[in-house]
Amino acid sequence: MTPLAALVRKDLKLYFSNRRALTITLAAPILIAAFFGAVMGGPPKKPTRVPVAVVDLDKSPVSREIVSAMRADSTFELQELPEPEALALVREGKARAAVVVPAGFGEAAPRALFAGGGPKPGIAIHYDPSQAMALAMVRGLLAEHVMKAVSLAAMGPRGAGGFVMPFTTDTHEVTGRVNAKYNGYAHSFAGMGVQFILFMGIELGVGVLLMRRLGIWKRLRAAPLSRGLLLGSRIVSGTLIASLLLAGIYAAAILVFGVRIEGSVAGFVLIAVAFAVLTSTFGLLIAALGRTPEATRGLAVLATLLLVMLGGAWVPTFVFPEWLQAATLFVPTRWAVDGLEAMTWRGLGFEAALAPVGAMLAFSAVFAAIAIRRFDWEEA
Repeated sequence: MTPLAALVRKDLKLYFSNRRALTITLAAPILIAAFFGAVMGGPPKKPTRVPVAVVDLDKSPVSREIVSAMRADSTFELQELPEPEALALVREGKARAAVVVPAGFGEAAPRALFAGGGPKPGIAIHYDPSQAMALAMVRGLLAEHVMKAVSLAAMGPRGAGGFVMPFTTDTHEVTGRVNAKYNGYAHSFAGMGVQFILFMGIELGVGVLLMRRLGIWKRLRAAPLSRGLLLGSRIVSGTLIASLLLAGIYAAAILVFGVRIEGSVAGFVLIAVAFAVLTSTFGLLIAALGRTPEATRGLAVLATLLLVMLGGAWVPTFVFPEWLQAATLFVPTRWAVDGLEAMTWRGLGFEAALAPVGAMLAFSAVFAAIAIRRFDWEEA
């Protein structure tokens, strides 16, 4: 064990001696995760009102009641404008949609409420295609307000007083712990932590190729050190470095951005270590397959970006098509991101860590076996 400890100690000392590079390695994922977390949710906060423009071409009591109800709705930030100005707001991205109530709506809609009452008037909704998710919400709430105003006009205040929704809904976030709240930073720190630590694995792999170019590996091979011992020392040192970096990234997430390990702490540690092993073996695989440091770095960056993209590091995998969601189960980073999320905001128990850990260690074993078998001690 003495030669292994000496080799690992040498790698750690070399890596942590470059304080500027270490600072950048820690700062980059923290800053980018903070940006993505803020954009994609962050900690629980008051919902943002949806900017919507409304055009009342009818000016009837019914249309005025609809506009009044929309203005009172806390979901909308409403502006009543002429049609050209309303469409311009949508076109410029300053409004999610423009609702146009046509002339004659107040007269035709109450009749159309009953079968055989005549043609149904249409309300046009012009929406921003880049914000298409808001369309369903606007249509749903608009239907509620229109139904109430039209039924009131058709039946009068002595009738039903206007149809209203016969129920209310109570929404509850589902996490592993009671009263735990979703924090969007938990996903962004998992994703960016995985991405940038894999980049560190690339640098470790390229470092091995540079050592080979300088003849260091040949000199080490001259000593009574086996191939497995030399490459194994790189796996151990890479695992320790990746574990410490991930710990630093999550320390910032916990102290500054309110991320919490709501699930098993032991499970979180186990997943972090398994991912660190994955990172170090991935770097070693790069070194074994690469011919030169220059060519390997470009190919490795492309491979890493594909891994983090397919693994859900940038956006959650639930937005993927179903076939792609199934395919990403064969991507090791998917298990890393899902495992870290399971132990943080999902609040799952230790047993939920076993599958991600098993999958990552299986990938690591394959990477290490290929690397040890294929590694050339001299540059081709």
